[in-house]
Amino acid sequence: MDPAEFETRLKQDGFQEISTRTFEPRPTNDEHAHDCTVRGLVTAGEFVVMCDGVARTYRAGDIFEVAAGVTHSETVGTGGATLTTGRLYPAQ
Repeated sequence: MDPAEFETRLKQDGFQEISTRTFEPRPTNDEHAHDCTVRGLVTAGEFVVMCDGVARTYRAGDIFEVAAGVTHSETVGTGGATLTTGRLYPAQ
């Protein structure tokens, strides 16, 4: 899926704070959780999300999602990664 189409779908699904960022390679960060659901499209490189002891690797063209409140960690692959992400906040 191309980033423009992905952004359109994020908006249709109510996601906000849509951005594209490039990350340098980095080791796994500490476990953490977000107060929102994060959905992302990997447009370059490799991004690894670890939830419940299971690591899943995402590459260019893959979409990932981490629900609000889910404890996870992330690793950016050795070549870095570019991600387009959006955040969906719970209804208040």
